[in-house]
Amino acid sequence: MSLIVQKFGGSSVANAERVMNVARIVTDTFSKGNDVVVVVSAQGDTTDDLIEKANEINPSASRREKDMLLAAGEQISISLLAMAIEKLGFHAVSLLGWQAGFETTSSHTTARIKRVEASRIKKELDKKNIVIVAGFQGISKYGDITTLGRGGSDTSAVAIAAAMHADLCQIYTDVEGVYTADPRKVPNAKKLDEISYDEMLELATLGAQVLNNRSVEMAKKYNIELEVLSSMAKASGTIVKEKTKMEKMLISGVAKDEDVARISVTGVPNVPGFAFKMFSKLSAKDINIDIILQSIGHDGKKDITFTVAKARGAEAVEVLKKYASDIGANEVLYDDKIAKISIVGAGMESHAGVATKMFEALYDAQINIQMISTSEIKVSVLIDQKDADKAVSAIHEKFFD
Repeated sequence: MSLIVQKFGGSSVANAERVMNVARIVTDTFSKGNDVVVVVSAQGDTTDDLIEKANEINPSASRREKDMLLAAGEQISISLLAMAIEKLGFHAVSLLGWQAGFETTSSHTTARIKRVEASRIKKELDKKNIVIVAGFQGISKYGDITTLGRGGSDTSAVAIAAAMHADLCQIYTDVEGVYTADPRKVPNAKKLDEISYDEMLELATLGAQVLNNRSVEMAKKYNIELEVLSSMAKASGTIVKEKTKMEKMLISGVAKDEDVARISVTGVPNVPGFAFKMFSKLSAKDINIDIILQSIGHDGKKDITFTVAKARGAEAVEVLKKYASDIGANEVLYDDKIAKISIVGAGMESHAGVATKMFEALYDAQINIQMISTSEIKVSVLIDQKDADKAVSAIHEKFFD
């Protein structure tokens, strides 16, 4: 008998028909003699709808109250799925995040899991119940409901798998696995049979929406084998694990991220310590920095340009304008009409000219590059947002056709 954790995204439980379909997948797994813990997201666009309702009332509402509101979406999903499983003649129990033992930090809307005290889940499994857990949420040391941010249900599922030493963690979504590009945008995208944690982590961080990057990071840390597969079609998925059997492909995929904004602080005094002080002010606000570019410097001044998540852009600019004024910098420039396009692949380590091939594809498509960032297994560029889809198609064609 195995312990299997199954996670279903919002599109998989978007309506009554799909909820019943998920119930059949879960009960089929249970009927094969497995213990099953299910993690569920809010139905369809419920989270977006709740955010819209909040903005109608108070766009500046506290993050604590936003968490109280957003956590309601998963409560609806888990109860409906439990009802569907009961209808099929099986026993199920639904648990909110705090009931399932999720203890988190107190950073509302972006909380991190501190630990999962899984005794309640174990008790319910011992009773031969299928356990359904609300993803995306937990409770802080102050007893407040918290949420984990976008894609948090993936992280919830992996955290349970790690805490309970599950044999497998399956992530069900609306695509049949991990592809070389978004198959909804690139018709000739190829499904991968397997991919390494490192490659998947880069793709997830760089905009591939099939898995949340924090969930991959946690899976790698605790060596949890993931399987990404479709809840809509019976087909083998993609295995995410430490080492893959297949020979390293030149690149594993092309990712697009439009949730990015570029900030430039111009005329920064060219003396030691100013970059540290500037970025520490953003760090104090939990604002993550991505690509960073610093000019060589002239006339005792330099320009520093970097990217942040679009949702934190306005806040970052507000922090930096005060700092720029204090140090005598010229101005703070902001642009959120950009996109980050990235290629990822372990094969880059042993093949020269990969970046050149990517740049050639963009040149052929007449797309201008604004910034470049590289690592051992990825190359990222910033371009105009309007060119994003064209860039992905051009790069994918260059490498895979």
